[in-house]
This record gives sequence, structure tokens and C-alpha cells, in this order.
Amino acid sequence: MSSNPNESAGPVTMMQAPLYLQYRFTAGTSSLSFLHAIKRGRLIGRRCPGCESVYIPCRGSCARCGVATCDNIELTDEGVIDKFTVVHIPIPNNPIKPPFVVAHIRLNGADNAFHHLIGEVDNDKVKLGMKVKAVWRPESEWDYGLDNIRYFKPLGGEHD
Repeated sequence: MSSNPNESAGPVTMMQAPLYLQYRFTAGTSSLSFLHAIKRGRLIGRRCPGCESVYIPCRGSCARCGVATCDNIELTDEGVIDKFTVVHIPIPNNPIKPPFVVAHIRLNGADNAFHHLIGEVDNDKVKLGMKVKAVWRPESEWDYGLDNIRYFKPLGGEHD
């Protein structure tokens, strides 16, 4: 074996190197509408003029028709669970410790769902179709994002 550090002991087959990426997001008109609304504690969707589908967060074009969305629609912070999973594996740097529930929530009046946490209910009591309501952070903590909502809780009790 050579003591020369410039000589290779064989081909390199794996290398670990930390990588840090910074992203800059430029919001379009429809995204800006949503972000400004949620900063004020309101949830809005965007309606397609063709098929009348309502999207939240707002989209610039309809996923079904491909036409530009136009009207902002005020939505409530209540909806139903369309899909969910119980997370059992810890996520690095995530302050939320497993197990916890992440769900697709379809707000009343919306035609699509978005991901959010479910709280104030035992994980094994969460079910499809469960009616839920947003639990908001204090207004002093509101910023431009869905994390203004801490989680969604069952509406009217954990067995609805």
C-alpha cells in the first residue's frame, strides 16, 4: 500500500457531501391574492370561468380546462378529510414528533384539497369524510402562508 495521498486505492463509488440550497419563490398574480388573503386570516380560492372549479391555494389556470382562472372566491376554514396518513417516522429538523396525522383537506366550496396537520383527536379516530375546522395561530404570528393555521380539528367532536 502506498503512503502517497494522491494515489487512489480504487474507484470512488460513493461520496457524502452536505448540500444547502436556497430558493426564491416569485408568486404570480393568483398566488399573491392567496398569500395576501391568508396574511389577513382569510382563505380564498380561484374559480375557473369554464367549468367553475374552485382551487385553493389559488391557481393561474384550471387543471381541468386549461383556461385562466379569474374570480377570487372567499372560502370558510371548514372542510372534510379526503385522504390522510399517520406519520410514524421522524422527519429531520421537524419540531413535530411522530406519530401525527397529515391529511388532504377539501374546504367547503373548493374542488381540490391541500395538505395540513390534524390535531385535537386521537390518530386512530381520524377517518375519511371527517368534518374539520382550522385552528389558527394568534393573529400577531400571521405571515404569508398556510402555517398561519396550526392544524385542523374535528368539527363538533372527534367522532364527526
